[in-house]
Amino acid sequence: MATGKRESLTANDWTAAALEALARGGLGAVAVEPLAKSLGTTKGSFYWHFADRNALVAAALERWERRDTDRVIATVEQAPDADARLRDLLRLVFTDVLGDPGVGAGSVELALQATATHPLVAPTLARVTERRLAYLTSLFTESGLSPARARDRGLLAYAAFLGHAQLAHSTPQFVPSGRALAGHVDRLIQTLTWVKQ
Repeated sequence: MATGKRESLTANDWTAAALEALARGGLGAVAVEPLAKSLGTTKGSFYWHFADRNALVAAALERWERRDTDRVIATVEQAPDADARLRDLLRLVFTDVLGDPGVGAGSVELALQATATHPLVAPTLARVTERRLAYLTSLFTESGLSPARARDRGLLAYAAFLGHAQLAHSTPQFVPSGRALAGHVDRLIQTLTWVKQ
């Protein structure tokens, strides 16, 4: 920026900032004026890209869905078989919630769960949850469980993820760290993927 002028912000910049605000402070933190200040711009930049706050929230929810569901599934699908995909998925999600408490997958998930009845959040959460459960069910089915047992095990794995995210968020001192974390995650995966039950 040799001219000393700030580069124009894009809708993507605003959406990324909104998603980060959502992770750090919940849906209420997605407010135009504070976001403009954090981005070093004015509200005019916002209105160039979005009609209103709801449009920004919808864009942030879409970004979250792509990032934390579509891309995760695409990444996991690179594994050679269902067992490996299942282990990779569980390792990824159980370790991701332990990252930066304000931006990890668990932080957004928990913020959205807290506002699950909001008219923009409710359909997104329902769609994402159904997609994730369907994917988990398909992996457990491919690993040898009947469809009904696979659905139950998928629900158990998803509930374990949500509980793990809550624990890591609210009382991180109870979640292992360092080398102990790898062993903890391995035991979670072993417990959840044991199909001979």
